[in-house]
Parts: sequence; structure tokens; C-alpha cells
Amino acid sequence: MKPHEPIHFVSGLEEIAPRYDVILCDVWGVVHNGIEASKPAYEALMRFRDAGGCAILITNAPRPGSAVVGQLDRLAVPRSAYDAVVTSGDLTRRMVAERRDLTAFHIGPERDKPLFAGLDLRFGGVEDADYVVCSGLFDDTRETAEDYRPALGRLRERGLWMLCANPDLVVERGHELIPCAGAIAHAYEELGGEVFYAGKPHRPIYEMALATAAKLLGRERVDPSRVLAVGDAIRTDIAGAARYGIPSLLVARGIHAGELKLHEGELASSHVQDWLGRQAARPDAVMDRLVWS
Repeated sequence: MKPHEPIHFVSGLEEIAPRYDVILCDVWGVVHNGIEASKPAYEALMRFRDAGGCAILITNAPRPGSAVVGQLDRLAVPRSAYDAVVTSGDLTRRMVAERRDLTAFHIGPERDKPLFAGLDLRFGGVEDADYVVCSGLFDDTRETAEDYRPALGRLRERGLWMLCANPDLVVERGHELIPCAGAIAHAYEELGGEVFYAGKPHRPIYEMALATAAKLLGRERVDPSRVLAVGDAIRTDIAGAARYGIPSLLVARGIHAGELKLHEGELASSHVQDWLGRQAARPDAVMDRLVWS
């Protein structure tokens, strides 16, 4: 999309669905907010699939796809709403498995331990690890990335490479924004540390998702122009789609709702258009929430 072109506001997925064979849909912020599922969102995906489309959930969750499916089940999201789940955790597991002879230092909460389930992996501390896996903050209810500066400084002194299992800076939990692993990884880069990001907006997760879609559709490949990326984050969902040449749809009432001032007025306003126009990555279309019509 050219910078001067206005961004298209759509009222429902039905309006644009015929243009696409595949949807790559973000999970946290679109399908659920960490506490409850969005029934209109998963029903929209169900309608897309009923019309012959393939819906792949693509998420920066630092857990295997099977764990995300379990979470969706607990939130009562029907499995008929999606064909497959691809996570940054899946990519992280693959890379950790390739380094089974090395010792990892893990930064992240206990709930992320399923990320390593079944892998023959050695864990160590700051002083004896060979590399770092960052999946999140130990306590994201109280900590920020700044709390990790001393440890990150020592890791940088040792020249350790960091594998970031969740590139998100923040995520919506209910009505709060909670810091994620990406915030720690960003702080490490500021210190001169080397980071590999397993998820959006980086290319490997899109390659995995489109390969999965092609297999499900019985094709050798999927034309990126026939794929729609849906998400609520400019930095990851929209920027990642742009880098890969995939059209994108921004769900506005997510992590950017405050910046878009949606509490003050309608989505289709000059302020929203101006704000979107100033972003480094711009969506092809915008919707208030993901709905079918």
C-alpha cells in the first residue's frame, strides 16, 4: 500500500473473504484476550472455513501448538474455527532441539516449561550457560524488562546468543497490557546482544504457517496474495505480513485501542486514519473487532 492511500475500513470479514484462500489469524488480542474468547471472532473464522477457506492460527505464544489448542479448548473456542495452530514455541522447540549438546539459561515463568517437554535439554545459570532462551518474565504482574538489566549485562559480557520465544513487547490480558519476552530481548539488543526472534514479524513463522496451509489444501504452495493476515499489533502482525508480501487486516480494538482513541469515537474517524498513516507498517484494511458481518 502506498503511503498516501487511505486505509479501507470494513465492517465484517464477509466483505473481503472471497479474495482469500487462507487466513493467518493472530490468537491473543483477536480470538481471545487471555481471559475470555471472542465469540464473533471465532464464528467469523468458522464461516470462512465453511466457505472453503483455510484458517491457520499463528501466534507468538512461547508454547507448542498443542498447548495453545488446550488453552483454546478451556476458553470454549470450537476446533471447527481453525485448521491448525502454528506458534513461535514450535519454532523455538525446533531450534532448541538442534542445540541439545549445549546448556541453556531460561528466562521465563514456570507456566512456559511445556515449551521444553520431551526435549533432552540441559539448563544452567548465567555463568555456565551456552545460550539463552527467553520466553517471558518470571513475574509479568510486577516486573518490567528494566528489572533484568543487571542479568542481561552479564549475559552480554559473556557474549551469549539469545533465542526469543515470544517477540511481542506487550500482550492484552483482560483490560491490561502485560510485558512479554520481546521487551527483554529488545533490552538485550540495546546492550549489544544478539537475538534471534522465533515468531512474528520474522519470516520463519510465516514459512511454517504457509507450508502448513499448502499441505492442508493439497497444494505445492499458497499464493501470498491469496492470504490474509489478521492481527491487532502493528509491530508484529501487520509488519510481518508486509515483509512477507501478505495483505493484512488490523483488528483495532486490541493493544492499539488506546492510541486509536476508540473510547472517544467511531473507528472510521480522521484520527484513526491519521494514526495509521504514521505507522511504519500499514494494514490494507481495518476492522473494529473480527466479525463476519
